Amino acid sequence: MTTYGACGTGNKDHALTMPVLSRRLIGEFGTIVGRVSTPNLPPGLLRWIAGIDIATASGSAAVDVPDHATTLVMRTDKHELIVMGPRTRAAYHEAAPGHSCVRIRLRPGRARALLGRPLRDLADRALPLHALPGLDVDRLATDPIAALEKALADRPEPPGRLGEAARLLAGAGVATTAARLHISERRLHTLFTDGTGLSPKHFARIDRVRHVLAAEAGRWSDIAATAGYYDQSHMTAEFRHFMGVPPAAFLAGRRPAPTPCTAVEA
Repeated sequence: MTTYGACGTGNKDHALTMPVLSRRLIGEFGTIVGRVSTPNLPPGLLRWIAGIDIATASGSAAVDVPDHATTLVMRTDKHELIVMGPRTRAAYHEAAPGHSCVRIRLRPGRARALLGRPLRDLADRALPLHALPGLDVDRLATDPIAALEKALADRPEPPGRLGEAARLLAGAGVATTAARLHISERRLHTLFTDGTGLSPKHFARIDRVRHVLAAEAGRWSDIAATAGYYDQSHMTAEFRHFMGVPPAAFLAGRRPAPTPCTAVEA
């Protein structure tokens, strides 16, 4: 099953047609996106959603970085809803210009509550989502915030233990996180695999790589320490594992050759 690049973004300027996502900015990796930042989301959505953006493909090279979150994606031209599981490696691709999609990045544990199923088999996969109870897909294409508010208004908020575990894991190891939550490491592993599709260790590794990708310019040794690596060589090896190239090469634009985007296969 192939998913990467279904809604890839390029580095050329494109008009963003959705009024609710009219803000324009240069994304962290040279992509043009429209984005609703987390502070601007209504409180009812903040409990469920980490962010919403629109991506417009330009036909030039783009990268989908590793992500431990589950994401709802909708192609705006076809109104097709897809659920994308965690992405464990970067994907470099080229997408046909003009395709746009709405991307809704869910907080840890929320995807399971929305989909009504464990996520342990969803990593690196994308599945067509024929319907999501209460969600108006047509309205999602034009006003995603209003559509999501209505769909989630009456849903009980799921327990927040996984979110708390994810926050703790960012600054501590698996054993320490389990101890602070007063659960066994085995129970912590089940909590993460069912709720995110990843083991807690894999979740933390992706989190550290994303920290490096989002870091301000500085000495690599300082970035490694801030991200939680043992040292710079540990960071370089991990970054190469997830991104295909070392951090300095990625920053300089020496990246793996992109492949053509492919459609999601059921």
